[in-house]
Amino acid sequence: MIELSKIKMSSMIELGFVIRQIGNGAKSMEEVAQRIVSCLNDYLISGSDVPDKAFALIRFFKTHPFGTLEPELRESAKAFLKGYLESPEMKCLTLLATVGENPVWNSRKNSEGHKAIPLPNEEVVVQFPMISQLVNQFGLKVSQVLKPNPDLILELEKKTYNVFHVSDALGCPIIPAQKNFVEPYGIKSVLGFGSMLPSGDIFAIIMFAKVKVTHEIAEQFKTLALSVKMAILPFVEGAIFEKQAQKTFDKQTG
Repeated sequence: MIELSKIKMSSMIELGFVIRQIGNGAKSMEEVAQRIVSCLNDYLISGSDVPDKAFALIRFFKTHPFGTLEPELRESAKAFLKGYLESPEMKCLTLLATVGENPVWNSRKNSEGHKAIPLPNEEVVVQFPMISQLVNQFGLKVSQVLKPNPDLILELEKKTYNVFHVSDALGCPIIPAQKNFVEPYGIKSVLGFGSMLPSGDIFAIIMFAKVKVTHEIAEQFKTLALSVKMAILPFVEGAIFEKQAQKTFDKQTG
């Protein structure tokens, strides 16, 4: 375990090594993602005197085409469309894994509003300030997330992305649920990191900290993006969700 406010590059290198190996034996990207958020949650603490977890909530998101979502997730996405037409290729910001101090936050299936957020166009993305800011702070254009140019995917995939960082979460207009989440759970800062995958989808890990996170500390999380990407790469063209992995297993053994 390491104190978040005192984390050093050597600790990040050590954590990155653990994450790169964390997918061994996994059967789906969802399983790896859950292992990753649990690892981050266990590894990073708020202080050495009282070794409490540094984060109230950590979530792993991935953009995913609407047409290949599980039926339950497609229904969840449809509830957000409100007049916009769905399409098989429409990107949805999909919750793959979650862990937090509230027991309800320890399964993606319990999420009420973040299971699959449809992103039919740039106009809709703007309606979700945290998502649009995350994309901007990563150094991407919204259009590159919604409709990645096949000719540019390799170039974007190799790019080192910036971190998403909100130093003061309390009262920040881009951080939602101030009364129901930020205030009661003592959220001080928010940070996120991620990258683009060969499929043109992006992944992002968003972490809600109970201690103040400086820009210097947040910047160090850039180094973890490559480790996470390496851990989930084997599943980009395979089983994303656990149910897909189970169906494949059933076919092979049936």
